[in-house]
Amino acid sequence: MKHLLKMADLTKQEIIEILNLADQLKYELKHGIPHNHLKGKTLGMIFRKASTRTRVSFETGMYQLGGYPLFLSSEDMQIVRGEPVCDTARTLSRYLNGLMIRTYDQQEAEELAEYCSIPVINGLTDYAHPCQVLADLMTVREMKGSFDGLKMCYIGDGDNMANSLIRGFLTVGMTVSAACPEKYRPAEDVLKFAEETGRFELTTSPEKAAEGADVVITDVWASMGKESEIEQRRKDFAGYQVNSHIMSLAKPDAMVMHCLPAHREEEITSEVFEAHADEIFEETENRLHAQKAVMVKLMA
Repeated sequence: MKHLLKMADLTKQEIIEILNLADQLKYELKHGIPHNHLKGKTLGMIFRKASTRTRVSFETGMYQLGGYPLFLSSEDMQIVRGEPVCDTARTLSRYLNGLMIRTYDQQEAEELAEYCSIPVINGLTDYAHPCQVLADLMTVREMKGSFDGLKMCYIGDGDNMANSLIRGFLTVGMTVSAACPEKYRPAEDVLKFAEETGRFELTTSPEKAAEGADVVITDVWASMGKESEIEQRRKDFAGYQVNSHIMSLAKPDAMVMHCLPAHREEEITSEVFEAHADEIFEETENRLHAQKAVMVKLMA
């Protein structure tokens, strides 16, 4: 693994190694054991999209690993004035030990990686959100003990979260069912991979997807950059809500997760959110530990 740009970059073994290291780093942090694996190293962080969890978890994680995080707003960089991505990549490679980018276009992250001589981490694009899904997998394994025999149900937009969740959860051996409106299907390359596993179902029925699920996951109906579509999306996603009815179809001990921020009473009810808040915020915390593991794997 030279970069982390999408879940397809990772084998099952690489995912398990990252999760094992994340568990170790979490234990060490909780017990005050120093782990300065990246002492003297610097991570540049390019943000074209606003962030709460991504920025704070990467900055905090880099500090806890003994390194230095450098926030790079795209508005303050020459890239916004037309400098080619390839030139920015080759320049930053001379200064930094690693680079994280949170942007719109997956191709921008891919091009950075092509020209960078340092590791590039995808902090989110419109196609993929691998760091979030590693945290999700870490949380499932913590709470369920294993991935064996588990079913994950995703309800919502076939966006970056759907693409990465489907790929990641299938890769570790789980069964996956996704419910998306017809106009909001996941990416075709993800669906092709998923169908070949024999452990995947795509449906337009949230009820069908939720049947017998051990893990139920949802996301906002209108991701960042699509706010202008919210009224149409509210109509298109009517019925695609994680609520008490949906949870009654899942297993009695089913988990609920959400990458946040959540729009309560849209994709998830306040009742279900609060009933599963411990799981959701453990998932949020695990962004820190999973990303630290990725940085150590790539940069140490």
